[in-house]
Amino acid sequence: MKLLRMFSTDTYKGTPHYIDSQKKYEILRTLLYFLISLSLFAAGYLTTKTKVNLLTIVAVLGCLPACKSLVNLILFLKFHSCPHETVLELAKHSEGLTDLFDMVFTTYDKNYNIGHMVLCGNTVVCYTTQEKFDESAFIKHLTDTMALENMTNITFKIFYDLKKYTQRLEQLKNLEKDQKLTEAVKSTLLSVSL
Repeated sequence: MKLLRMFSTDTYKGTPHYIDSQKKYEILRTLLYFLISLSLFAAGYLTTKTKVNLLTIVAVLGCLPACKSLVNLILFLKFHSCPHETVLELAKHSEGLTDLFDMVFTTYDKNYNIGHMVLCGNTVVCYTTQEKFDESAFIKHLTDTMALENMTNITFKIFYDLKKYTQRLEQLKNLEKDQKLTEAVKSTLLSVSL
């Protein structure tokens, strides 16, 4: 029962602690998939006393989803969720705004870990603690992604300092919000993130 409680959190993409929750899920899923394949192979070998049987084929095919799950696990192990104290601080300043936590964007060249982002019409502000963050490449990637969805003139700003970021969030509360555009941007960002 405790194991089920540990993995039955209400975290989904864009919520606080999503990455940490997803790591646990991927670990459990990967182990389960490999155990199923191993048990099928063992059952086939124990019943026929040879590796050449139908269950061996099923076990080998079962390794395909297990390996895919392992790749997902490796991807999630590279990233960390926004710390709990930071989440609490950001929640105070982003009340009433559309926000997303623990967003990871992947490109062919680099991966970008965004701890928190706030969407307000055509303005997107992001907070990251990632070292060696290529800001111009990240903004170009998201701008190109938005252009594919016919959303132009979306501005992105990256913050590395939490105090300056929270000050900007307070300013955003006073802006007029285009909720329809905000939801469209949110939907696109969720669809292209890990």
